Amino acid sequence: MRSAPTILHLDMDAFYAAAEQAAKPSLRGKPVVVGGIGTRGVVATASYEARRFGVHSAMPVAQARRLCPNAAYLMPRFALYRSVSEQVMELLGRLSPLVEPLSLDEAFVDLEAGGVADDSVSARRAGELLRVDIRAVTGLTGSVGLAGSKMLAKIASEQAKPDGLVLIEPGTERELLGPMPVRILPGVGPATGEHLRRAGMTTVADLAEAGEDELVRLLGKAHGVSLYQMALGHDDRPVVAERDAKSVSVEDTFEVDLHDRVRVRNEVVRLSDRCVQRLRAAGRSGRTVVLKVRRYDFSTLTRSETLRGPTDDPAVVREAAGRLLESVDTTGGVRLLGVGVTGLADFTQEDLFAQVAGELAEAAEEAEDSEAGGAGGGGEPVAPVPEPPPERRWLAGQDVRHAEHGAGWVQGSGVGRVTVRFEEPTSPPGRVRTFKVDDPDLVPSDPLPLVRVAGDQAGSSPASRPKSRSEVADSEEAASGEAISSP
Repeated sequence: MRSAPTILHLDMDAFYAAAEQAAKPSLRGKPVVVGGIGTRGVVATASYEARRFGVHSAMPVAQARRLCPNAAYLMPRFALYRSVSEQVMELLGRLSPLVEPLSLDEAFVDLEAGGVADDSVSARRAGELLRVDIRAVTGLTGSVGLAGSKMLAKIASEQAKPDGLVLIEPGTERELLGPMPVRILPGVGPATGEHLRRAGMTTVADLAEAGEDELVRLLGKAHGVSLYQMALGHDDRPVVAERDAKSVSVEDTFEVDLHDRVRVRNEVVRLSDRCVQRLRAAGRSGRTVVLKVRRYDFSTLTRSETLRGPTDDPAVVREAAGRLLESVDTTGGVRLLGVGVTGLADFTQEDLFAQVAGELAEAAEEAEDSEAGGAGGGGEPVAPVPEPPPERRWLAGQDVRHAEHGAGWVQGSGVGRVTVRFEEPTSPPGRVRTFKVDDPDLVPSDPLPLVRVAGDQAGSSPASRPKSRSEVADSEEAASGEAISSP
């Protein structure tokens, strides 16, 4: 435990939903729900306006629609969220070399390691300046917690929401934690919380009073000792800059249960390819392929196969996932499929047998095609019948651009039509127009930046946003006529 609150925890406020509201002026101040937009989707993030109706993360979208039918339900735009996250993480990196990202919108920072704080006053100043910088650079707000440990810093940021800062002075931990519910502590989930409740422990003070021996008896040595220490406010976990990923996975939940075995296998192939794309993007390879199948009755089965060495070969992952699928009974229907790779490494070991098998399979297919073409006394091969182009699919919240009307986003689509609202992050709320789904002038586009900086084209208005502290410093240098060189 530190004697000064120099561990900072940042948590962006309703990140996905806030980014959508910043990007879409017509949604500001209105309930917004981001997540799977189908009947079986799950809420990823709800704006604070939607939370007033009881909507929260991990809730089924169908339930959210019943609670808040007038909210805007949008698909996630991870390209935008990643872009904003990179901006935020860059700001954190200026504070300290020790930044521990937990997700796109959450991270710990060791202010002491960066030399920007060594007491409560300097830590608070660093936290307030960070909040100003985040709003200036991204247009969004974040909540900051400051404490002498990671556990307490995270609790402080939760208390600070939305758009606030809470600093917990070292020495006040037990007084602060005592009346809080046991679920506030890391590692206490629903099952552990219920187990403790049955034992008469509902607050953190109850855990501290029970003592270490009693918690060990109830929860086992490792968990009991750890929980007792946290109940006393003790947490010596350091901020770790590099968090090594343990797995890479993708999964899809289907609108309607899949019953066709061929369709199920095709989906596994598609998921395998997506998983390998993520694996390669991370510069990693993996040794164990994992298949996840959730059936019609919500029972979930997991199968895995460990390869001879790590690989990032899509053919190898597809074949392994296909073999795993053969061991699963999908007769009643499949609700969800997932493919993952664990046992990650930074190198690959070529699976020569799989490569040879693939080449032999291709040669066999070519031979079959040749024989088919020559059958019947050298008759002409039958030309394949061209498939009709698939109907274009537009999803709510998707970025689009129209040749005449410019940038906008999809409000909804159906019955061969798509409705688009044309507006940009820096414009007033825009007008709505409807087009045919195959209108050639309407095309998907990349997300627009939430905040325009000086030098941007139309719509730029640097004076309309707060300046970051680096811009303030530049302005002061220009006013004084002195230049300060950075080391």
